[in-house]
Amino acid sequence: MVLEFLFFLSTLYVICFVILYFSEKEGSFFFVLGSCWVLHLGIMTGGSGWAVPTGRRDGLVSLASDAESMPGPIDSIDDQIKKFANKGLSIKDLVTLVGHTIGTAGCDTFNDRLYNYNNTNAPDPAIDQGFLPHLQTLCPLSGGDLTRRVALDTNSENNFDNSYYENIRRGRGVLESDSKLWSDPRTQKLAQRFIGASRSHGSTFNKMFARAMVKMSKIELKTGNQGEIRRVCNKIN
Repeated sequence: MVLEFLFFLSTLYVICFVILYFSEKEGSFFFVLGSCWVLHLGIMTGGSGWAVPTGRRDGLVSLASDAESMPGPIDSIDDQIKKFANKGLSIKDLVTLVGHTIGTAGCDTFNDRLYNYNNTNAPDPAIDQGFLPHLQTLCPLSGGDLTRRVALDTNSENNFDNSYYENIRRGRGVLESDSKLWSDPRTQKLAQRFIGASRSHGSTFNKMFARAMVKMSKIELKTGNQGEIRRVCNKIN
């Protein structure tokens, strides 16, 4: 069984990189390369891959100020909805894409929730009382390393799955924006769809996530003579 899986995996990679070789001649090298990486990430973390449309060109300018429109860890649901809508993304896309199923956050992004929420000198009451000591141990009030990384999807940070939504339902979301996702009825009803241990719930999340990622990849497309196709990812030609 293991040999069969390895053969299947190797076959997928061979196909991917054969396409990668030929796509270079069509000016789509880095887009297919990104698709290969997404395929690898999805498979290795237990999720699923999806087809990424090719042909998107790279921009000529990169500004830190552009990132100010990105959702932040303390944003209200109204702010999150507005930021997503400005990019043509729906509330459904918001709930799907902010599901931190993989990854970590530094203590400095949520430390106020643990000790001085909204200047109350007390923790955020939305945090599960059984979970709070765990976070406070990882991120102490004083003498701790604020750059320490904490799993955003507790007990499943290395798996691409739907457990994040169960965590926020139980008050075990790490970021303030996570808890707001469950406290607001507009987003809660969508998050509820992903909760459950059955295969159908996980399948629903995988499909919705793939659709939202493809939709996001089409935001502010540069085509034709706009931008460029880079040969070195971090350098303008």
